[in-house]
Amino acid sequence: MADGNLTRRTILGAIGVGTAIPGLAAARQASAATVETTGGKVRGAEGDGITVFKGIRYGESTAGAGRFRPPTPARWSGVFDATQFGDQSPQMRTPLADPGPMSEDCLRINIWTPRLDTRRRPVMLWFHGGGFEAGSASQPLYDGTNLARRGDVVVATINHRLNVFGHCHLADRLGAEYATSGNVGFLDLVAAMRWVRDNIARFGGDPGNVTIFGQSGGGRKVSLCYASPASDGLFARGIVQSGSHLLVQTPAQAGQLVDLLLKELEIAPDSARRLLDVPVDALVAAQSAAIRTAGYRFEPVLDGRVFTQQPFVPNAPLRSRALPMMLGTTRTELSNQLGSADPRLFDLPARAFPAAVARFVGAEQAAEAIAVFRRSRPEATPAELFFTIASARGYNLDATIMAEARARAGGAGKTWRYALAWRSPAEDGRRISQHTLDLPFMFDNVAAGARLVGPPTDATAAMADQMAGSWIAFARAGDPNNKNVPTWRPYDLDRRATMIFDVPPRVVDDPWREERVFMAQFPTQQGTAGRYRSAS
Repeated sequence: MADGNLTRRTILGAIGVGTAIPGLAAARQASAATVETTGGKVRGAEGDGITVFKGIRYGESTAGAGRFRPPTPARWSGVFDATQFGDQSPQMRTPLADPGPMSEDCLRINIWTPRLDTRRRPVMLWFHGGGFEAGSASQPLYDGTNLARRGDVVVATINHRLNVFGHCHLADRLGAEYATSGNVGFLDLVAAMRWVRDNIARFGGDPGNVTIFGQSGGGRKVSLCYASPASDGLFARGIVQSGSHLLVQTPAQAGQLVDLLLKELEIAPDSARRLLDVPVDALVAAQSAAIRTAGYRFEPVLDGRVFTQQPFVPNAPLRSRALPMMLGTTRTELSNQLGSADPRLFDLPARAFPAAVARFVGAEQAAEAIAVFRRSRPEATPAELFFTIASARGYNLDATIMAEARARAGGAGKTWRYALAWRSPAEDGRRISQHTLDLPFMFDNVAAGARLVGPPTDATAAMADQMAGSWIAFARAGDPNNKNVPTWRPYDLDRRATMIFDVPPRVVDDPWREERVFMAQFPTQQGTAGRYRSAS
């Protein structure tokens, strides 16, 4: 079972699709604000103490001749109306998608700023979740109003090409003109960072102090920015939330997906250029069928241009070792995806427990895994133990591999490790500390995240103080320490200091050490790195 497929297959709307923040839209319509950008003038809306610009084009439409090719900067005449979110990348209509329109004109950026002045605030650029195949930057939980106000920072979110539109490796079929076609979705991120560099000062931000951050698939995108020469010099630091991406696809893997895509569309291999003319809906349907057959998805590719080596296995990229990184996971990530796919797991009977665990660690290691993890939480139910073991095998192991690789690489860029262990009362507490639980807290959008964290309480306020405060502090200076948490040391291979976000928060050296050492015998589930082992 590949972690890349598991972690993205069944995320069923926990990011709050359709949730509104009362009164916010009306407040923002108080007055208009106009800014001159490199592409032309844009008009946003000022109100509620924050000025907001939505749907600005940072790149031209990728339809027609732009399909599968690198993005080009957008230009327009007149004043661009930036008061509505722009189109999202074509994708299947799952809860991860926004209810709004989809098209190949999806290279859009949204900005929240406290003031249009020359103060040069820290910039926080968000990459949305949904793997590399789904999602949108306009989800209510990603609203940057509260984060911008709390931290006096500029917040931006982007849409970009996904799935087959962003990662269709045609270099071997269409020649040099499409040499980077397997990574144009990633190059969209690069184009957005360049746009921020060239324009964000006009929105009150500091182009020399940009933090990229993202959760799940967004964390994977942040991971890859540390590895690609294309993103050199475009950001100062990054936050990887539940998405340590260690390996990209090989050209052979990517090529097999393209073969299946062509077969599904009844296009001969020597006529691959016909993909440029396939209607959007037909291409979305065909790529979904190809994925079902292959068992893996359209993702970034080791093409020798955008990515010249594997990102974090066996080693961390030396090119980014001067850049700080914060990374972490929730304790029971997969109570979201696995629990949504099969709700019976929440009532896992003891007799079925060993077989369920064996899916993740193998039959020979299942008994030892249960014993190790039960010692950490003797009162846990079989369901909680199962979700903790499954999450440790995937998300937590990959985060450890990444943190260890960065620690071995040395350099000036410190690594800060965290774990979100707060137990949510939502759904009678059955999801414990699930995937996406961090979003309402670090965005300071608890009211919009009741489905994840329950109604606002003193505990949720404390969690927002801790996490939003730490994210803002890290964005300001590359160090997450702030008044809301105890002293937090960088991660190293001796102490392995880790911030445990809970009420109250605590810093623990090498927390759950026995669990970590047990999981170190396994390779990452990503890619084909079967020979790699995490250091113990």
